[in-house]
Amino acid sequence: MMLIVQTGWRTYRRPDDKSGGHGVGWSPIIPYSFKVPDGWDEVPVSIADLGGTEIDLRFANPKEGRLFVIVAPVRRFADDLDDATIEKIGSPEKVIGAFGPEVIGENVEGKVLSSATEEHSGRTYYQFELEPPHVFITATAAGNRLYLFSVTANGLQWKRHYKDLKQIAESFRVV
Repeated sequence: MMLIVQTGWRTYRRPDDKSGGHGVGWSPIIPYSFKVPDGWDEVPVSIADLGGTEIDLRFANPKEGRLFVIVAPVRRFADDLDDATIEKIGSPEKVIGAFGPEVIGENVEGKVLSSATEEHSGRTYYQFELEPPHVFITATAAGNRLYLFSVTANGLQWKRHYKDLKQIAESFRVV
C-alpha cells in the first residue's frame, strides 16, 4: 500500500493480510513501513536470495540502489521472547555481529563505520553503516520477530544517492 507523503517520496506499509511467517509458533507479522523516492519498486523475492526464506520484501531502483527486509524468528537468537525488544536481544555490537553476516554474507568485523540508537514511539532501533559493501542496516524487534532493514548500493550509486539511501534507512518503522 503506497501513500504520498513528501514530493517525490512515498511510504510503503506492509499490508496486514500479506502472508508470511513460516513454521510452528509464528504470529502474524506486525506491519512495518518505510519511505522511498519515486522510481523505487517492489521486486519479487526468491528463496535463492541471501537471507533465503526470511526475506519478506525487496525494493529496488536500478540507478539508485536496493533494499530488503528480513523478518526472522527471535527464538533463533534468544529463548522465550514473545514480546521481544531489540535491547533484550542484545547490544548494538552484539546485534550487528550476529546479524550483519545474514545481510552482507560475510563477517562484519572492521566494516562497521558507524552505529546509532534511535527511539520512535517507544520502540528502539539500532542503525548501522557498513563498508564494504556499502550498506545501511536498521534493526528492531517486535512480537516474536527480529526485523532487519537493509539499504545497499554499488560505489557509484552510494556516492550519488547517499543522502536518499540514508533517509530510506532511517525511515523504517514497525507500525
